[in-house]
Amino acid sequence: MNASYSVIPRIITTDKNSAYPKTFDEMQATGAVPASCELRQSKYFNNLVEQDHRFIKRLVKPGMGFWSFETAWRTPKDTR
Repeated sequence: MNASYSVIPRIITTDKNSAYPKTFDEMQATGAVPASCELRQSKYFNNLVEQDHRFIKRLVKPGMGFWSFETAWRTPKDTR
């Protein structure tokens, strides 16, 4: 079922979890993913995602979260 705002993926990139290829093949067999779609696995894919949040983690972790709205408001929203 494709809604008008969805896009059919050409490539799906995941980390190297061994369950992904089998699941991907099953999804292609049932038609949930088109046959033209490709599975690309990257060994440390999750590390790239986690590094993007590194700066905010350093700010938030010592206090285990924001204690007041004012503190949350003062935290930089864009770390790039």
